[in-house]
Amino acid sequence: MYTLDTNAIIYYLKDDPHAVAVLSDIFTENTPLYISTITEIELFGFSKLSDHEVEQIEAILETVAIIPVDSRIARTAGFIRRNYRINIADSAIAATALFTGTALLTRNIRDFRKITNLSVRQI
Repeated sequence: MYTLDTNAIIYYLKDDPHAVAVLSDIFTENTPLYISTITEIELFGFSKLSDHEVEQIEAILETVAIIPVDSRIARTAGFIRRNYRINIADSAIAATALFTGTALLTRNIRDFRKITNLSVRQI
């Protein structure tokens, strides 16, 4: 089981060979996948998204469980931000992975590896 960081999806959509290989295997295995609503915001927040890109994002989002940022996740994200000096979006994404008990799949392992009890896998 994995929580996907926004950049994991972006690299997959840009046909990055490593991201495509890792995520294709995960999609084939029907591994449970999660994203934070923060990731959803970030994906749809890019300027100049084409209709095709929006369709690709929507297709991926149909295969994952989208976890809302509730009070428990918000408080954990605040703790992460305060103690590890990570930006708010990444703090919420990390808190989502902790909440779901999943490894975080990301290209940005440098920042996330600092977080105690967070399992991180590089894409």
